Amino acid sequence: MKVGRRSIAVLLAVVLAATLTLIGGRATPAAHASAKASTVRIWTDSYRKAAVDKVTSQWGKNRGVNVDVVVKDFGKIQDDLKTVATGNAPDVIVGAHDWTGALAANGSVVAIFPTKAVKKQIPAYALKSMAYGGKQYGMPTQLENVGLIVNTGLVKLPKTWKQLESEALAFKRKGAGHLAIAVPQGSGGDAYHMYPFFSGLGGFVFGQAKNGALNPQKLGVANKTFLKNSSLIDKWNTEGLIDSKVDYGQAKNAFLDKKAAFWITGPWETEALQKSGLSFRISQVPKIKFRAVPFLGVQGFFVTKFAAGHGVATLAKDLVANYMAKAGPQRDLALANSRFPANTVAGKGVHDAILSQFGKAGAGGVPMPNIPEMNSVWSELGGAWVKATKGPGATKARVAFATAARNIAAKIAGG
Repeated sequence: MKVGRRSIAVLLAVVLAATLTLIGGRATPAAHASAKASTVRIWTDSYRKAAVDKVTSQWGKNRGVNVDVVVKDFGKIQDDLKTVATGNAPDVIVGAHDWTGALAANGSVVAIFPTKAVKKQIPAYALKSMAYGGKQYGMPTQLENVGLIVNTGLVKLPKTWKQLESEALAFKRKGAGHLAIAVPQGSGGDAYHMYPFFSGLGGFVFGQAKNGALNPQKLGVANKTFLKNSSLIDKWNTEGLIDSKVDYGQAKNAFLDKKAAFWITGPWETEALQKSGLSFRISQVPKIKFRAVPFLGVQGFFVTKFAAGHGVATLAKDLVANYMAKAGPQRDLALANSRFPANTVAGKGVHDAILSQFGKAGAGGVPMPNIPEMNSVWSELGGAWVKATKGPGATKARVAFATAARNIAAKIAGG
């Protein structure tokens, strides 16, 4: 059968239309994928939201990427990562370094690979705090720690432990309700705020394996050196230098009301200090038997497992491992969020007096252990301090900390 040119033209037109329809059908999902690839979703808490928005939006602008910063309860971010629907999941989270072990172990976050240039500007201890199993999982951006806040209108800034002890006790005797050192504990204890006193007596939580990784089997809560110095805790308890009945609110109010000349707290109280009208200085707790260094809290950015599924893994890793490691973004984040930057070049550019003093007070500090076994430590270590410094009827420090060490070891062994 002959087929005319007109018929052929019609047939070609039909085929072409059908082809375009099929291409269009396939193009729709591709367009959606492209839209998704242009958005990176970040989870952070309300306290950091504005700062994260400000800093990451510049990266987004430079890269032609939309950045969606979502507010989450900081304490629930880890658990929410386990249950969130993929479509609502974050590509990046802002979190604490001591989450690293658990997040890496359960696969919630993926490894990143900072360049040598990046590593030169971030202290090794800060990078290590967000590493696990020999891999880097987070980029440290902010450091926080407690310091000794001294009301210089009431006492002199102590340069030695002996001076601190003497001035604190003298001030306590001056009036009813006065505290010697306003360090918070309360009935549940507070191993974090008490850490300078712990390290100053030779205490530590975990030792290290040969490769530098934390070894939960090398527990230092009741090591020989610390136990040898623990009688000083009994002395502090007897003279009322430290009182475990003082909780966080009482410690803060006592300092702001001039009923304590010394307060142990961190940069989260910057606004309260600025508004107090008090003359104060911030320093590290003076050396006791050893340098009384604080625990360091390191905050940073992680890339989640969801970034790959959203088609933005490369973008998310660029944001976290490259952009957020730089001095400029870290300085901007620090100034907007009252936390000292991890980047050393950025740190030199911080001229805010309070932030700078807290940064110096953290020198030599110990990053809180980031391995899951640390969960077995907090309550026992805090509880030992409570028992040993509760005033009359207190447990001898040697007994309290030795018992805590046994309990911690048993919890770790039990999984």
